[in-house]
Amino acid sequence: MELPAAFKKRMKDMLGSDYEAFIASYSQPAARGLRINTLKTDVGAFLAGSGLCLEPSEIIDEGFVLGDYVSGIGNHPFHAAGLFYMQEPSAMSPIAEVGKVKGKRILDLCAAPGGKSGGIAQRMAGSGLLVSNEIVRSRAVLLSRTLERLGVTNSVVTSLSPDRLAELLPEYFDTVLVDAPCSGEGMFRKTPSAADEWSPEHVRSCAVRQGLILDSAARLVRPGGRIVYSTCTFSPEENENCVAAFLERSRNFELISQRRLYPHTSKGEGHFVAVLEMTDGKPAEKMRSPKMVGGRDGFARCREMAEFAKRTFAEPHIFDEAVSDDRGGVFLLTEEMRSILPLLNPVSMGVECGVIKKGRFEPSHTLFMASGIEAAEKLVFEQQDERLKRFLCGETLETEYKKGYIPVCVSLSGQAHPLGFGKAVDNTLKNHLPKGLRIN
Repeated sequence: MELPAAFKKRMKDMLGSDYEAFIASYSQPAARGLRINTLKTDVGAFLAGSGLCLEPSEIIDEGFVLGDYVSGIGNHPFHAAGLFYMQEPSAMSPIAEVGKVKGKRILDLCAAPGGKSGGIAQRMAGSGLLVSNEIVRSRAVLLSRTLERLGVTNSVVTSLSPDRLAELLPEYFDTVLVDAPCSGEGMFRKTPSAADEWSPEHVRSCAVRQGLILDSAARLVRPGGRIVYSTCTFSPEENENCVAAFLERSRNFELISQRRLYPHTSKGEGHFVAVLEMTDGKPAEKMRSPKMVGGRDGFARCREMAEFAKRTFAEPHIFDEAVSDDRGGVFLLTEEMRSILPLLNPVSMGVECGVIKKGRFEPSHTLFMASGIEAAEKLVFEQQDERLKRFLCGETLETEYKKGYIPVCVSLSGQAHPLGFGKAVDNTLKNHLPKGLRIN
Protein backbone atom coordinates (compact mmCIF):
# COMPACT_ATOMS: atom_id res chain seq x y z
CA MET A 1 0.00 0.00 0.00
CA GLU A 2 1.06 3.61 -0.54
CA LEU A 3 2.17 5.23 2.72
CA PRO A 4 2.80 8.99 3.20
CA ALA A 5 6.44 9.88 2.56
CA ALA A 6 6.73 11.95 5.76
CA PHE A 7 5.36 9.01 7.76
CA LYS A 8 7.87 6.58 6.24
CA LYS A 9 10.80 8.91 6.89
CA ARG A 10 9.84 9.34 10.52
CA MET A 11 9.35 5.59 11.04
CA LYS A 12 12.74 4.89 9.41
CA ASP A 13 14.41 7.35 11.79
CA MET A 14 12.60 5.78 14.76
CA LEU A 15 13.06 2.08 13.94
CA GLY A 16 16.50 1.95 12.31
CA SER A 17 17.29 -1.66 11.39
CA ASP A 18 13.70 -2.72 12.16
CA TYR A 19 12.29 -0.42 9.51
CA GLU A 20 12.34 -2.92 6.61
CA ALA A 21 10.43 -5.50 8.68
CA PHE A 22 7.92 -2.81 9.67
CA ILE A 23 7.32 -1.76 6.03
CA ALA A 24 7.12 -5.39 4.89
CA SER A 25 4.28 -5.99 7.36
CA TYR A 26 2.07 -3.71 5.26
CA SER A 27 2.06 -6.28 2.47
CA GLN A 28 0.38 -8.74 4.88
CA PRO A 29 -3.35 -8.89 5.67
CA ALA A 30 -4.54 -6.97 8.72
CA ALA A 31 -4.91 -9.06 11.87
CA ARG A 32 -8.51 -9.82 12.88
CA GLY A 33 -9.00 -10.23 16.61
CA LEU A 34 -11.75 -11.65 18.77
CA ARG A 35 -12.30 -11.35 22.52
CA ILE A 36 -14.37 -14.04 24.22
CA ASN A 37 -16.95 -12.48 26.54
CA THR A 38 -16.44 -14.18 29.89
CA LEU A 39 -19.51 -12.45 31.33
CA LYS A 40 -21.54 -14.95 29.33
CA THR A 41 -19.32 -17.96 28.68
CA ASP A 42 -15.86 -19.25 29.54
CA VAL A 43 -12.89 -19.54 27.23
CA GLY A 44 -12.83 -23.35 27.23
CA ALA A 45 -16.52 -23.71 26.35
CA PHE A 46 -16.22 -21.18 23.52
CA LEU A 47 -13.12 -22.80 22.03
CA ALA A 48 -14.75 -26.22 22.21
CA GLY A 49 -18.08 -25.23 20.69
CA SER A 50 -17.63 -22.23 18.41
CA GLY A 51 -16.09 -23.98 15.41
CA LEU A 52 -13.86 -20.93 14.76
CA CYS A 53 -10.13 -21.21 14.08
CA LEU A 54 -8.52 -19.15 16.86
CA GLU A 55 -4.93 -18.47 17.91
CA PRO A 56 -4.00 -16.89 21.29
CA SER A 57 -3.34 -13.16 21.01
CA GLU A 58 -0.60 -13.28 23.69
CA ILE A 59 -2.03 -10.07 25.22
CA ILE A 60 -4.97 -11.22 27.37
CA ASP A 61 -6.16 -14.75 28.11
CA GLU A 62 -9.58 -14.16 26.57
CA GLY A 63 -8.14 -12.53 23.45
CA PHE A 64 -7.56 -14.39 20.17
CA VAL A 65 -6.61 -13.88 16.53
CA LEU A 66 -8.88 -15.32 13.85
CA GLY A 67 -6.82 -17.89 11.97
CA ASP A 68 -9.16 -18.03 8.97
CA TYR A 69 -11.24 -15.33 7.32
CA VAL A 70 -14.92 -15.68 8.31
CA SER A 71 -17.38 -13.89 6.04
CA GLY A 72 -20.25 -12.07 7.75
CA ILE A 73 -19.05 -12.89 11.25
CA GLY A 74 -21.08 -9.95 12.60
CA ASN A 75 -24.22 -11.92 11.71
CA HIS A 76 -23.06 -15.05 13.56
CA PRO A 77 -25.56 -16.14 16.26
CA PHE A 78 -22.76 -16.17 18.85
CA HIS A 79 -22.01 -12.54 18.00
CA ALA A 80 -25.68 -11.58 18.31
CA ALA A 81 -25.76 -13.34 21.69
CA GLY A 82 -22.77 -11.30 22.88
CA LEU A 83 -20.49 -14.29 23.34
CA PHE A 84 -17.61 -12.52 21.60
CA TYR A 85 -16.54 -9.07 20.47
CA MET A 86 -14.49 -8.38 17.35
CA GLN A 87 -11.46 -6.37 18.49
CA GLU A 88 -8.10 -5.68 16.88
CA PRO A 89 -5.62 -7.76 18.94
CA SER A 90 -3.19 -5.03 20.02
CA ALA A 91 -6.17 -2.85 21.05
CA MET A 92 -6.69 -5.32 23.90
CA SER A 93 -3.47 -4.13 25.59
CA PRO A 94 -5.11 -1.27 27.57
CA ILE A 95 -7.56 -3.80 29.06
CA ALA A 96 -4.60 -5.75 30.42
CA GLU A 97 -3.02 -2.59 31.87
CA VAL A 98 -6.16 -1.51 33.75
CA GLY A 99 -5.32 -4.31 36.20
CA LYS A 100 -7.43 -5.32 39.21
CA VAL A 101 -10.89 -3.83 38.82
CA LYS A 102 -13.34 -5.89 40.90
CA GLY A 103 -15.30 -3.63 43.21
CA LYS A 104 -13.61 -0.48 41.83
CA ARG A 105 -14.85 2.70 40.21
CA ILE A 106 -13.61 2.72 36.62
CA LEU A 107 -14.06 5.41 33.98
CA ASP A 108 -13.56 4.81 30.26
CA LEU A 109 -13.33 8.44 29.18
CA CYS A 110 -13.36 8.02 25.36
CA ALA A 111 -15.28 4.75 25.23
CA ALA A 112 -17.02 4.36 21.83
CA PRO A 113 -17.49 1.94 20.19
CA GLY A 114 -17.22 -0.03 23.46
CA GLY A 115 -14.57 -2.71 23.00
CA LYS A 116 -12.37 -1.63 25.87
CA SER A 117 -15.32 -0.91 28.18
CA GLY A 118 -16.65 -4.38 27.43
CA GLY A 119 -13.28 -5.96 28.19
CA ILE A 120 -12.99 -4.07 31.48
CA ALA A 121 -16.57 -5.04 32.42
CA GLN A 122 -15.66 -8.70 31.98
CA ARG A 123 -12.94 -8.32 34.59
CA MET A 124 -15.25 -6.43 36.93
CA ALA A 125 -17.71 -9.37 36.78
CA GLY A 126 -20.70 -7.23 37.73
CA SER A 127 -19.00 -5.57 40.72
CA GLY A 128 -18.14 -1.90 41.28
CA LEU A 129 -19.12 0.88 38.88
CA LEU A 130 -18.12 1.36 35.24
CA VAL A 131 -18.80 4.76 33.69
CA SER A 132 -18.37 4.68 29.89
CA ASN A 133 -18.28 8.13 28.34
CA GLU A 134 -18.46 9.28 24.72
CA ILE A 135 -18.74 12.98 23.91
CA VAL A 136 -20.61 12.46 20.60
CA ARG A 137 -24.18 11.54 21.54
CA SER A 138 -24.88 9.32 18.50
CA ARG A 139 -21.73 7.31 19.20
CA ALA A 140 -22.70 7.07 22.87
CA VAL A 141 -25.96 5.41 21.80
CA LEU A 142 -23.98 2.84 19.78
CA LEU A 143 -21.69 2.34 22.79
CA SER A 144 -24.74 1.64 24.93
CA ARG A 145 -25.96 -0.96 22.42
CA THR A 146 -22.56 -2.68 22.47
CA LEU A 147 -22.60 -3.00 26.28
CA GLU A 148 -26.20 -4.21 26.09
CA ARG A 149 -25.23 -7.03 23.71
CA LEU A 150 -22.31 -8.01 25.93
CA GLY A 151 -24.65 -8.26 28.93
CA VAL A 152 -22.92 -5.58 31.05
CA THR A 153 -25.02 -4.78 34.14
CA ASN A 154 -22.83 -2.39 36.18
CA SER A 155 -22.32 0.43 33.68
CA VAL A 156 -23.57 3.97 33.22
CA VAL A 157 -23.12 5.40 29.70
CA THR A 158 -22.68 9.18 29.53
CA SER A 159 -22.16 11.76 26.78
CA LEU A 160 -20.23 14.61 28.39
CA SER A 161 -17.05 16.51 27.65
CA PRO A 162 -14.07 15.30 29.74
CA ASP A 163 -13.85 18.75 31.31
CA ARG A 164 -17.53 18.70 32.36
CA LEU A 165 -17.24 15.20 33.76
CA ALA A 166 -14.25 16.34 35.83
CA GLU A 167 -16.36 19.16 37.26
CA LEU A 168 -19.11 16.74 38.28
CA LEU A 169 -17.04 13.84 39.67
CA PRO A 170 -13.65 15.16 40.86
CA GLU A 171 -11.25 12.57 42.36
CA TYR A 172 -13.97 9.94 42.05
CA PHE A 173 -12.43 7.06 40.11
CA ASP A 174 -9.85 4.41 40.99
CA THR A 175 -8.79 4.13 37.34
CA VAL A 176 -9.43 6.31 34.31
CA LEU A 177 -8.81 4.84 30.86
CA VAL A 178 -8.01 7.42 28.18
CA ASP A 179 -8.02 5.62 24.83
CA ALA A 180 -7.43 8.91 23.10
CA PRO A 181 -8.63 10.00 19.65
CA CYS A 182 -5.47 9.95 17.55
CA SER A 183 -4.03 10.15 14.03
CA GLY A 184 -4.66 6.42 13.62
CA GLU A 185 -1.33 5.32 12.15
CA GLY A 186 -1.93 1.85 13.55
CA MET A 187 -5.03 1.58 11.35
CA PHE A 188 -3.30 2.10 7.98
CA ARG A 189 -3.17 -1.62 7.19
CA LYS A 190 -6.73 -2.23 8.39
CA THR A 191 -8.21 0.94 6.85
CA PRO A 192 -5.99 2.14 3.96
CA SER A 193 -8.06 5.31 3.52
CA ALA A 194 -6.71 6.49 6.91
CA ALA A 195 -3.29 6.90 5.26
CA ASP A 196 -4.79 9.36 2.75
CA GLU A 197 -6.09 11.54 5.59
CA TRP A 198 -2.79 11.55 7.52
CA SER A 199 -0.59 14.64 7.78
CA PRO A 200 2.02 16.01 10.21
CA GLU A 201 -0.42 18.83 11.02
CA HIS A 202 -3.10 16.31 12.00
CA VAL A 203 -0.61 14.57 14.30
CA ARG A 204 0.17 17.86 16.05
CA SER A 205 -3.50 18.78 16.47
CA CYS A 206 -4.22 15.33 17.94
CA ALA A 207 -1.40 15.80 20.45
CA VAL A 208 -2.90 19.09 21.65
CA ARG A 209 -6.31 17.50 22.13
CA GLN A 210 -4.81 14.48 23.90
CA GLY A 211 -3.05 16.75 26.39
CA LEU A 212 -6.33 18.46 27.26
CA ILE A 213 -8.07 15.11 27.77
CA LEU A 214 -5.25 13.91 30.03
CA ASP A 215 -5.57 17.07 32.14
CA SER A 216 -9.27 16.31 32.66
CA ALA A 217 -8.46 12.69 33.50
CA ALA A 218 -6.05 13.90 36.20
CA ARG A 219 -8.92 15.72 37.92
CA LEU A 220 -11.14 12.63 37.77
CA VAL A 221 -8.77 10.09 39.37
CA ARG A 222 -8.51 9.74 43.15
CA PRO A 223 -5.20 10.05 45.04
CA GLY A 224 -3.39 6.74 44.64
CA GLY A 225 -5.43 5.97 41.53
CA ARG A 226 -4.21 5.48 37.98
CA ILE A 227 -4.62 6.78 34.46
CA VAL A 228 -4.16 4.29 31.62
CA TYR A 229 -3.38 6.25 28.45
CA SER A 230 -3.43 4.58 25.04
CA THR A 231 -3.45 5.36 21.33
CA CYS A 232 -3.41 3.36 18.09
CA THR A 233 -0.68 5.52 16.57
CA PHE A 234 3.14 5.49 16.41
CA SER A 235 4.01 9.20 16.59
CA PRO A 236 6.09 10.23 19.63
CA GLU A 237 4.18 13.55 19.70
CA GLU A 238 0.99 11.67 20.58
CA ASN A 239 2.64 9.04 22.78
CA GLU A 240 5.84 9.48 24.81
CA ASN A 241 6.03 13.25 24.27
CA CYS A 242 2.39 13.71 25.26
CA VAL A 243 2.95 11.66 28.43
CA ALA A 244 6.16 13.57 29.27
CA ALA A 245 4.43 16.94 28.81
CA PHE A 246 1.58 15.81 31.07
CA LEU A 247 4.04 14.73 33.79
CA GLU A 248 5.65 18.17 33.59
CA ARG A 249 2.26 19.82 34.17
CA SER A 250 1.09 17.29 36.78
CA ARG A 251 3.95 16.72 39.21
CA ASN A 252 1.77 14.58 41.50
CA PHE A 253 1.76 11.81 38.87
CA GLU A 254 4.53 9.39 37.99
CA LEU A 255 5.07 7.05 35.05
CA ILE A 256 4.66 3.38 36.04
CA SER A 257 5.15 1.85 32.58
CA GLN A 258 4.79 2.46 28.87
CA ARG A 259 5.15 0.21 25.86
CA ARG A 260 4.64 0.05 22.12
CA LEU A 261 3.25 -2.70 19.92
CA TYR A 262 4.09 -2.78 16.21
CA PRO A 263 2.55 -4.87 13.38
CA HIS A 264 5.92 -6.53 12.68
CA THR A 265 6.55 -7.53 16.32
CA SER A 266 3.08 -8.46 17.60
CA LYS A 267 -0.16 -10.07 16.44
CA GLY A 268 -1.94 -6.82 15.72
CA GLU A 269 -1.89 -3.45 14.03
CA GLY A 270 0.00 -1.48 16.67
CA HIS A 271 -0.72 0.32 19.91
CA PHE A 272 0.84 2.50 22.61
CA VAL A 273 -0.13 2.23 26.28
CA ALA A 274 1.19 4.03 29.37
CA VAL A 275 0.24 3.73 33.05
CA LEU A 276 0.38 6.85 35.24
CA GLU A 277 -0.22 6.91 39.00
CA MET A 278 -1.19 9.77 41.32
CA THR A 279 1.41 9.54 44.06
CA ASP A 280 0.41 12.13 46.65
CA GLY A 281 -2.61 13.76 48.23
CA LYS A 282 -5.02 12.55 50.86
CA PRO A 283 -7.48 9.78 49.97
CA ALA A 284 -10.71 11.25 48.66
CA GLU A 285 -13.58 11.34 51.11
CA LYS A 286 -16.69 9.40 50.27
CA MET A 287 -18.65 11.42 47.75
CA ARG A 288 -21.78 13.04 49.11
CA SER A 289 -25.00 12.12 47.37
CA PRO A 290 -26.24 15.05 45.30
CA LYS A 291 -29.57 16.69 45.98
CA MET A 292 -32.26 14.54 44.43
CA VAL A 293 -35.24 15.66 42.37
CA GLY A 294 -38.75 14.23 42.62
CA GLY A 295 -38.67 12.58 46.03
CA ARG A 296 -35.66 11.04 47.69
CA ASP A 297 -33.95 10.02 44.49
CA GLY A 298 -36.54 10.19 41.72
CA PHE A 299 -37.21 6.42 41.72
CA ALA A 300 -39.90 4.25 43.29
CA ARG A 301 -40.05 0.50 43.96
CA CYS A 302 -41.68 -1.26 41.00
CA ARG A 303 -44.44 -3.69 41.96
CA GLU A 304 -45.28 -4.52 38.32
CA MET A 305 -41.70 -5.66 37.66
CA ALA A 306 -41.70 -7.97 40.69
CA GLU A 307 -44.93 -9.63 39.54
CA PHE A 308 -43.59 -10.06 36.00
CA ALA A 309 -40.36 -11.56 37.33
CA LYS A 310 -42.23 -14.24 39.29
CA ARG A 311 -43.80 -15.47 36.05
CA THR A 312 -40.75 -15.17 33.83
CA PHE A 313 -37.38 -15.69 35.56
CA ALA A 314 -35.65 -18.56 37.30
CA GLU A 315 -34.52 -16.30 40.17
CA PRO A 316 -37.20 -13.60 40.49
CA HIS A 317 -35.73 -12.25 43.74
CA ILE A 318 -33.07 -10.48 41.62
CA PHE A 319 -35.76 -7.93 40.76
CA ASP A 320 -36.95 -7.20 44.29
CA GLU A 321 -34.99 -3.93 44.16
CA ALA A 322 -36.14 -2.88 40.67
CA VAL A 323 -37.19 0.79 40.51
CA SER A 324 -39.16 2.93 38.10
CA ASP A 325 -38.79 6.59 37.16
CA ASP A 326 -41.54 9.14 36.61
CA ARG A 327 -41.71 8.25 32.89
CA GLY A 328 -42.41 4.56 33.54
CA GLY A 329 -38.92 3.24 32.79
CA VAL A 330 -37.89 0.32 35.00
CA PHE A 331 -34.27 -0.30 36.00
CA LEU A 332 -31.95 -2.39 38.13
CA LEU A 333 -29.56 0.12 39.69
CA THR A 334 -27.01 0.00 42.47
CA GLU A 335 -27.11 2.60 45.24
CA GLU A 336 -23.94 4.18 43.85
CA MET A 337 -25.53 4.55 40.43
CA ARG A 338 -28.57 6.21 41.96
CA SER A 339 -26.36 8.69 43.84
CA ILE A 340 -24.65 10.04 40.71
CA LEU A 341 -27.36 9.73 38.04
CA PRO A 342 -28.98 13.16 38.67
CA LEU A 343 -25.65 14.74 37.78
CA LEU A 344 -25.00 12.90 34.56
CA ASN A 345 -28.14 12.76 32.36
CA PRO A 346 -27.01 9.29 31.19
CA VAL A 347 -27.65 7.65 27.85
CA SER A 348 -28.18 4.33 29.65
CA MET A 349 -27.79 3.00 33.18
CA GLY A 350 -27.66 -0.36 34.92
CA VAL A 351 -30.13 -2.85 33.46
CA GLU A 352 -32.98 -1.20 31.59
CA CYS A 353 -35.67 -3.78 32.36
CA GLY A 354 -38.52 -2.29 30.38
CA VAL A 355 -41.38 0.18 30.70
CA ILE A 356 -44.78 0.39 32.39
CA LYS A 357 -47.56 1.19 29.92
CA LYS A 358 -51.17 1.53 31.07
CA GLY A 359 -50.37 -0.38 34.26
CA ARG A 360 -48.69 -3.20 32.32
CA PHE A 361 -44.99 -4.04 32.35
CA GLU A 362 -43.40 -4.52 28.93
CA PRO A 363 -39.85 -5.97 28.98
CA SER A 364 -36.87 -4.67 27.00
CA HIS A 365 -34.25 -6.37 24.86
CA THR A 366 -31.66 -5.29 27.46
CA LEU A 367 -33.37 -7.32 30.17
CA PHE A 368 -33.03 -10.63 28.34
CA MET A 369 -29.45 -9.89 27.23
CA ALA A 370 -28.14 -9.03 30.73
CA SER A 371 -25.60 -11.50 32.11
CA GLY A 372 -26.64 -13.47 35.18
CA ILE A 373 -30.38 -13.19 34.45
CA GLU A 374 -31.96 -16.44 33.29
CA ALA A 375 -35.53 -16.97 32.10
CA ALA A 376 -37.50 -19.94 33.45
CA GLU A 377 -38.73 -20.83 29.95
CA LYS A 378 -36.83 -20.39 26.69
CA LEU A 379 -36.51 -21.53 23.09
CA VAL A 380 -33.06 -23.01 22.47
CA PHE A 381 -31.58 -23.82 19.04
CA GLU A 382 -28.20 -25.04 17.78
CA GLN A 383 -26.12 -22.44 15.97
CA GLN A 384 -26.85 -23.84 12.49
CA ASP A 385 -30.62 -24.08 13.04
CA GLU A 386 -32.53 -22.26 10.31
CA ARG A 387 -34.98 -20.91 12.92
CA LEU A 388 -32.21 -18.82 14.46
CA LYS A 389 -31.56 -17.14 11.13
CA ARG A 390 -35.27 -16.50 10.73
CA PHE A 391 -35.47 -14.94 14.19
CA LEU A 392 -32.46 -12.69 13.51
CA CYS A 393 -34.20 -11.53 10.32
CA GLY A 394 -37.23 -10.47 12.38
CA GLU A 395 -39.59 -13.31 11.47
CA THR A 396 -42.14 -14.97 13.75
CA LEU A 397 -41.58 -18.54 14.95
CA GLU A 398 -43.82 -21.42 15.89
CA THR A 399 -43.59 -22.32 19.57
CA GLU A 400 -44.97 -24.77 22.12
CA TYR A 401 -45.84 -21.85 24.40
CA LYS A 402 -49.36 -20.40 24.46
CA LYS A 403 -48.47 -17.04 26.02
CA GLY A 404 -45.71 -15.08 27.74
CA TYR A 405 -42.43 -13.39 26.87
CA ILE A 406 -39.91 -16.04 25.79
CA PRO A 407 -36.19 -15.54 25.00
CA VAL A 408 -34.77 -17.15 21.85
CA CYS A 409 -31.37 -18.69 22.59
CA VAL A 410 -28.42 -20.26 20.81
CA SER A 411 -26.76 -23.28 22.39
CA LEU A 412 -23.01 -23.38 23.10
CA SER A 413 -21.55 -26.40 24.86
CA GLY A 414 -24.94 -27.18 26.39
CA GLN A 415 -25.59 -23.65 27.67
CA ALA A 416 -28.41 -21.42 26.37
CA HIS A 417 -27.54 -17.82 25.44
CA PRO A 418 -30.30 -15.33 24.49
CA LEU A 419 -30.22 -13.38 21.23
CA GLY A 420 -33.47 -11.57 22.02
CA PHE A 421 -37.06 -12.43 22.84
CA GLY A 422 -40.58 -12.67 21.52
CA LYS A 423 -44.13 -12.72 22.81
CA ALA A 424 -45.97 -16.04 22.56
CA VAL A 425 -49.60 -15.81 21.46
CA ASP A 426 -51.39 -19.12 20.74
CA ASN A 427 -48.20 -21.01 19.79
CA THR A 428 -46.82 -18.18 17.64
CA LEU A 429 -43.81 -16.18 18.86
CA LYS A 430 -44.08 -12.57 17.74
CA ASN A 431 -40.57 -11.21 17.20
CA HIS A 432 -39.43 -8.41 19.55
CA LEU A 433 -35.85 -8.17 18.29
CA PRO A 434 -35.14 -4.41 17.85
CA LYS A 435 -35.38 -3.46 14.17
CA GLY A 436 -31.88 -1.97 14.17
CA LEU A 437 -30.42 -5.39 15.09
CA ARG A 438 -32.25 -7.41 12.46
CA ILE A 439 -30.35 -8.93 9.56
CA ASN A 440 -31.41 -8.10 6.00
